[in-house]
Amino acid sequence: MVEKKVTINNETGIHARPASMIVQEANKYGADIKIAKDANEVNAKSIMGIMSLGISKSTEITVKAEGADAEEAVDALVDLVESGFGE
Repeated sequence: MVEKKVTINNETGIHARPASMIVQEANKYGADIKIAKDANEVNAKSIMGIMSLGISKSTEITVKAEGADAEEAVDALVDLVESGFGE
């Protein structure tokens, strides 16, 4: 299991467009990828799951993955979040 914490830095948090970008990136990998906020954990390949977390600016989330390309998947998703989703 590989996991990294990252803080959401874009003004609007995770709404539909950033959530879809996360899902698109996560689907590039075979690993089982999860996003956790507080005690809630959802599949990073599910837009509805991500949206259900209600992630706002300055919220810390944890990206977790398990599988052959887990480290690569976590790094890619953390980089995407840190980029602010181009917003």
